[in-house]
Amino acid sequence: MTYYTCFDQGGDVIARCQTQQQIAVLREMGRPISKIQKMRQEEAVVCSLTGSPAEYDEEL
Repeated sequence: MTYYTCFDQGGDVIARCQTQQQIAVLREMGRPISKIQKMRQEEAVVCSLTGSPAEYDEEL
């Protein structure tokens, strides 16, 4: 699985998402996403073991 980390302009993590559609929803909600970075494989494994990517989204 591929996971993405979304950052704001200050470099703070906004959310971790699994699909581009989830990222699009955050943008539609007005979240100030300025950078999207594909997570490394070892980071993605942690996300898949700890629950759904939505659990990492701060406001979803």
